[in-house]
Amino acid sequence: MEQQVAELAYALDTFYFLIAGALVMWMAAGFTMLEAGLVRNKSTAEILTKNIALYSVATVMFMVVGYNIMYSDGISSIIPGIGFFISGDNTVAEMVASDGDIYYSNRADFFFQVVFVATAMSIISGAVAERMKLWAFLAFAVVMTGFIYPIQGFWSWGGGFLSDLGYVDYAGSGIVHFTGAVAALAGVLLLGARKGKYGPNGEINAIPGAALPLATLGVLILWLGWFGFNGGSELKVSDLSSANNVAAVFANTNLAAAGGVIASLIASRLLFGKADLTMALNGAIAGLVAITADPLSPSPLLAAVIGAIGGVIVVFSIVALDKMKIDDPVGAISAHGTAGIWGVLAVLLSNPDATVFGQLSGLVAIFLFVFIVSLVVWFILKLVMGIRLSEEDEYLGADVVECGLEAYPEFVKKT
Repeated sequence: MEQQVAELAYALDTFYFLIAGALVMWMAAGFTMLEAGLVRNKSTAEILTKNIALYSVATVMFMVVGYNIMYSDGISSIIPGIGFFISGDNTVAEMVASDGDIYYSNRADFFFQVVFVATAMSIISGAVAERMKLWAFLAFAVVMTGFIYPIQGFWSWGGGFLSDLGYVDYAGSGIVHFTGAVAALAGVLLLGARKGKYGPNGEINAIPGAALPLATLGVLILWLGWFGFNGGSELKVSDLSSANNVAAVFANTNLAAAGGVIASLIASRLLFGKADLTMALNGAIAGLVAITADPLSPSPLLAAVIGAIGGVIVVFSIVALDKMKIDDPVGAISAHGTAGIWGVLAVLLSNPDATVFGQLSGLVAIFLFVFIVSLVVWFILKLVMGIRLSEEDEYLGADVVECGLEAYPEFVKKT
């Protein structure tokens, strides 16, 4: 009887893990639609190609090497081990003998983790949109998803030194979102701004996206997928405590997103005199990113406040990066990076296990490692194959140059 109960719990937790992973995989569609809506029509097909390709690259690279790096025994708490190809699944004997330590399938764990690494890579896609070469981006995706992301993930979720220092990051405000934003920042600094984005006298020229309905749909898909992102990070649902935790995580995740939208709308109204839809969309994402580091501990009111602060931060961050001439077409560095920093620090407001030292250690370690290694990889790619489209190709659009087709062939207007 005891074994039957254990097997039923195992089956339920595995199924829950898989469904949560499927929700996170659906976020790939959200990122794709968001980016497709916020770029010009002449770059849309390339954005679509890039997003479905990066997800595929992430899946294969994490299977080949990334998963074994991130969850290795480790040479030390800083240097992970390395292995190739994911191992077989659990056996009933292993599950029962573990006395509850093994409570879901290894393959379910791999699937859930791989959609996270794809999310980190998707963040980079939006930041470098409209002027990066497709194959240079995919070459970076190989390194990012196979090595950069798994190594820093090993430091925390894999039991490395950040875990020992007490770094708390429930679902990845720092490990996933901040990591993606930092790698994107390194690429953008080497890549430069889109032609015409900034004038010679410091002017900031708006480059409107092609389809705001698509961008809005993308954010709503991301909002839905985030329930799997945060809810699945509870890892199980088969006992009373875990089930209640999942319910709290869902509720807090939703409240943080709503708080982010409302606060960013108010901030944009006060700053620009208008209710800026693009700021509201990034406000939702910023609220979601901010609560991701700990969607369990806060009260519902505090969750909404954490999201609202993220929504305000993202507006000011987008404006600040533009003034610094850091061109981010979709606001990804701000929504995932700046809001990610806030999310990691916001854990201190409600989680007694978190410390200032632990949280700051996580942010500093992730930033230094990801930024330096990403900058080196981007630079090597720049020397070897080039990372930026030529001025003429950028004018023609990435669709024709990189993909040989147009997303909107009947409506394309070259700008």
